[in-house]
Amino acid sequence: MRVTGGEARGRRLKAPGSLLIRPTADRVREALFDILGARVHGSRFLDAYAGTGAVGCEALSRGAARVVFLERQRGALRLIRDNLGLAPWSGAWEVLEADASASLRDLAQAGTRFDVVFLDPPYDEPSLPGALRLAARLLDPAGLLILEHRSSAAAAGVDGLVPGRTYRHGDTSLSVFRPAPESVTRHD
Repeated sequence: MRVTGGEARGRRLKAPGSLLIRPTADRVREALFDILGARVHGSRFLDAYAGTGAVGCEALSRGAARVVFLERQRGALRLIRDNLGLAPWSGAWEVLEADASASLRDLAQAGTRFDVVFLDPPYDEPSLPGALRLAARLLDPAGLLILEHRSSAAAAGVDGLVPGRTYRHGDTSLSVFRPAPESVTRHD
């Protein structure tokens, strides 16, 4: 695994080894950041179900102002911290150790907003619909939510989010969502 762009481009990241983590492949990460383009620079970026932290590290490398990593697995948390130690990132970062849904709820209650929310849950995660609803509350009005999922499973619609395009990369797809117009003014 390598950082595919930005100031740390080419830098090797630590891989999960025996942990039950499915890291986002380099080519999918590169496609993700091609989709996001210039919106990453200076952004507030959330990497939920962070695993190795590769997506958040990529965001930092590409100029994100702040990245928050959400992960609950202890081995993965060590990997994230190890990977964050591999480069002198110019943006700020925070690692939250907790269940994604609980962390998303806490962030929403604190009034935290993000320009980009990236969710890469375990495939067939039963709590995903609730996590998507919570994540929708964290989006800035002009923000984007990107869901990584198995290509054979369609991304379900969620109140508060308007589905956009889905980009297929072999067995993995990236589905893009925007905040629904009525959710832009209402964050209850």
